Amino acid sequence: MSSVATSASSSRPRAGVVRPVAALVRRDFQVRRSYRAAFVLDLVLGFLNLLIYYFISRTFVDVGTADLAGAPSYFAYALIGIVLGVVVAAATTEVAFMLRQEQLTGTLEALATQPVSAMQLSLGLAALPLAFATFRVVFYLLVAAVWLDVDVGRASWEGLAAVVLATALAMLAIGVASSAAVLVVKRGDALVGMVIFGMGVLSGAVFPVSVLPAWLAAIGELLPMRFAFDGARSAIFEGRGWGADVGFLLVFSAVALPMSLLLFREALAAARRSGSLGQY
Repeated sequence: MSSVATSASSSRPRAGVVRPVAALVRRDFQVRRSYRAAFVLDLVLGFLNLLIYYFISRTFVDVGTADLAGAPSYFAYALIGIVLGVVVAAATTEVAFMLRQEQLTGTLEALATQPVSAMQLSLGLAALPLAFATFRVVFYLLVAAVWLDVDVGRASWEGLAAVVLATALAMLAIGVASSAAVLVVKRGDALVGMVIFGMGVLSGAVFPVSVLPAWLAAIGELLPMRFAFDGARSAIFEGRGWGADVGFLLVFSAVALPMSLLLFREALAAARRSGSLGQY
């Protein structure tokens, strides 16, 4: 039965790239809109996270800021790790989680029989989480600037926008590859979360890489997240110096994203052949 459905779907004309992605976004938006409390809770929990680091930073008001990548205080430093971490999570762990949910609810098998390519499916699942993450970044930065006294007077907003976009593309490569792993090992979303958390710690999300042991710091310096955090801090607190970080992230995404899309396509095809799309 699955082979017949697969051959039938492959014989249908492929829709444009945008229409299937937009259809997935509309579907996911309708689902999220039906859970308004969860939407508000996401914002509130993020705000409480900001407050925790704000009060932690007030405990260390006399600590020097020479190693804080231009940030005027520890809270300002951690703020970027928190808000950009929202984008990282949306492009990685949330994409893998959404694919896992498609498996659990039985809709992944139905989607796979539609004239939707692996690229359209992966981008469609990622689009709404990334859009919501961008909204949360703006909201949290406004709260920090207006209410928590973070100085953004020298910020390059176009630089921050470039960093956020480049980060989304680079992290999406990891998220799509992680989704391929979920297709193969089913419960891989938990492992993805652990890996992303570890990468964030090593990349300087909430404390400088320089405080790590030398061998861990060397690893952290090479991770793409480190360029995202450094670029965002340069854009917000110095208004310059973010171009090289954006360049690295774009080069990384140009290499890694096509590879991850190919990996996802092969994993999807393998699951179709084995009839395991609906298994969990």
